[in-house]
Parts: sequence; C-alpha cells; structure tokens
Amino acid sequence: MQRIVVFTTLLLVSCVHNAHAREARHQVRPWKTNCMLVFGDSTVDAGNNNRLSTTFKANFLPYGKDFFDGRPTGRFSDGRLACDFIAEFFGISTSVPAFLDPNLTPEQLKHGVSFGSASSGYDELTSTSAGVISMAKQVDYLKHYKLHLRKLFGPAEAQKITEDAIVVISAGTNDFIQNYYFYDNRSKEFTEPQYEDYLVSLISEYIKEINKLGPKRFTVVGVPPMGCLPVVKTLMSAEECYVKLNDVANSFNSKIARQLHTLRKQLSIKTHFLDVYQVFEQATKHPKKFGFTETTKGCCGSGTIEIGETCKGQTTCDDPTRFMYWDAVHPTQKMYKIIAEEAVQNIGDALLL
Repeated sequence: MQRIVVFTTLLLVSCVHNAHAREARHQVRPWKTNCMLVFGDSTVDAGNNNRLSTTFKANFLPYGKDFFDGRPTGRFSDGRLACDFIAEFFGISTSVPAFLDPNLTPEQLKHGVSFGSASSGYDELTSTSAGVISMAKQVDYLKHYKLHLRKLFGPAEAQKITEDAIVVISAGTNDFIQNYYFYDNRSKEFTEPQYEDYLVSLISEYIKEINKLGPKRFTVVGVPPMGCLPVVKTLMSAEECYVKLNDVANSFNSKIARQLHTLRKQLSIKTHFLDVYQVFEQATKHPKKFGFTETTKGCCGSGTIEIGETCKGQTTCDDPTRFMYWDAVHPTQKMYKIIAEEAVQNIGDALLL
C-alpha cells in the first residue's frame, strides 16, 4: 500500500512538473532578446502589401477575424502568424508590425518589424512577376530601418538593437509553386536540384548582407510539405499529397540546413533551421494530438482553391481552431501557434544561449 501511495505521489509530482514545464516553455525562459526582424513571404507579411499596388493582399475579411480586435491586418490567416507568437514567447511583443505601417511608434520600431511581402520569394523573378517586395528590397529596407533607429535612439543604441535582434527568414514556397512549376519561368533554365541550389545560394547572400548591417542571429524557416497544400492538390487533380513536390521540399530543406551550418562557421554567426515540414507532417498524421479535425482543406470557402481575393467575403468554417489550414495555402492562427511552440525552445537554445 505504501508503495502505491509513493508511486501515486511521484506520478502526480511528475505530471505537475511536466505541466509547469510546458507552460514555462513560452512564459519564463533564460533567454533575453528585445527585437525581431522578419523577412519573407505571406507567412510573415504583417500588412506590407496593403501599401502596394498588387492583388496579393489580405486586408479584408474573413482574414483577421480572430486577430485581437477582429480586424484584417494584411496577415494571410484568421489571426496571428508564427513570428507573432515567437515574439510573444520571447517577451518582445504580442505581434510583429509591418515596416510599411505609417502608424508605427518608436517603441514598436525598437522591438522589430516585418519586411515580409506576400507572394515574394528568394528568387527576384518570383517577386517582380507578382509586383511585390523582393527579398533584396526587404534587405534594403533594413538600412532604412536602421536610419530610423539612429534618429530615434542614437547611433550606439541603434547598432545594439540590430546586433541583438533575432532575424527570421521565411520564404521559398512561391519560388517553387509560382515560379518553377505553374508559371514555368525557371524550369526552362534549371533542373529541380539546380534550382534548389540556386535558391540556397541566394539565401546565403541575403544572410551575408543582413549580417553586414549588424544582426548575428538567424532562423531560416524551411518550406512545408508543398505537395499537401490544398491548392496544389486541386490544381494537380490529386486526392492525396503530390509526392514530387514533397520530395523537392525535403531536398531543399536539407540543403538549407547544411548551408546554415557552413555560414555559422564562415561568418561567426548563430543560426537555426526551423523545420516546419516535420510539424505539418506530425499534425497531419496525428491530428487529434493537436486538436484538429480537418487537415486536408482550408476553413475559407470550399477550402480547396480560395486564396487572397478569392477568399474575400466567403463563408468560413464554424471553428478555425479545428482546421490546420485557413485558406487553400496558409495555416490557421492555431497552426501558426503550434509551429511557434514547437520552435521556440530550439530557437532560444541555438541563438540566445
């Protein structure tokens, strides 16, 4: 009987400890950072495209319906993005604002911004064909950002803010889906492995250019299982995931991870690869574990083809927290939070210890 009591006590203590550990994972940490600078595509666009003459926007309902005040911000989701949650978990801010937001406050600038632009990619051609902000231009905006900081806080503080910042880079899907496969722009010039190598070389150049401006901590987000995106399955008339695209995604992700290891030594920087492919894969294989009942289509409209303008004014599912995808490409706020929760421990350990 005594053994049972002791075992039960230990089990309860263990459960309480694990619960506290899970809670502490995104509340109390030994890491310290005050700024996040974000580059990339629609996975991190907080509203920059609102200021552009482009059709690739999400500043209308039902996008943003689950944001803090239920308003569309330009984020391609029902609420916040993974970078918003990561910033919150690190105690930086509850969301990362768009750099082109004319209402940015000095305090917001101090804690970082997103330069991301929906439909952008690592390849310049991906962005120019869509009329959005290229990665090269986003890096150029970082120079303008530093000038703002210098005016507001002085040269020394501006340098310290940028040097201590975490840089998040998230792109690549548009390069393959828009620029290589469906519009056939680059497939005439490159084989798939060659195009992967080309994009990885561009990532290296962007990191080097950003590093010259101060930042020393980099997280690069891999591409998801692109062949499982609802819109891809629709366009390919495939009931199951399109394996060829998933193979490319895996190959590309592996090359990014290897290159980051090389850059870490070359530039004396800290790097981290965020493997979202595995998070999506786990959520698809074990949906109940993550609270999902639908992982094959989006919450907006039919969930199979609607993105951006075609999602505008559409009816949505009753409970987006049960869906992995918000539209036919982009995750729900719930899925973005899961990605952030899965990543934050590794990001902190890799970049901030």
